[in-house]
Amino acid sequence: MFGFFPAQGGLTLKIAVCPGSFDPVTFGHLDIIERSAKLFDHIYIAVLQNPGKMPLFSVEERLAMLERASSHLDNVSVETFSGLTVDYAQHKQANAIIRGLRAVTDFEFEFKLAAMNRQLNSHVETVFMMTCSEYSFLSSSAVKEVASMGGDVSRWVEPYVAEQLYSKFSQGRGESRT
Repeated sequence: MFGFFPAQGGLTLKIAVCPGSFDPVTFGHLDIIERSAKLFDHIYIAVLQNPGKMPLFSVEERLAMLERASSHLDNVSVETFSGLTVDYAQHKQANAIIRGLRAVTDFEFEFKLAAMNRQLNSHVETVFMMTCSEYSFLSSSAVKEVASMGGDVSRWVEPYVAEQLYSKFSQGRGESRT
């Protein structure tokens, strides 16, 4: 059950936050974002600034990739945040946090996170969405590993994301990929 927030003109909006590191954005992420955009009036894709992680791409690079990848969705905004997701959701007047699930192994972690978030703010629900089976194995980490070894990642990321990956990894080897 969603709590709805009044919008201007007396309408109610269903607003959701889709948080993540998106390092880089994959077709699995985009599957969840596109399907969520059909369910909610507005989606905030929230790029997490996590000092505990060592991302390959800067926050600015991740924002740019996500903005380009989601540019066809009129009801999606891309932003960055630090801190608790429930605090960000409350700030955005969101009533839901979208979490993608790939496999049963994701569920245990996500279930605990959702329970913690519910304790922190009971007005924000967590919505779990299964990614399509085609991307159920896909992770940003796996894509980075394949790209780092020169493998073809074109079936898992947008072409410009693949080029960004190859560029990052070729810098360390003094190569370019053509």
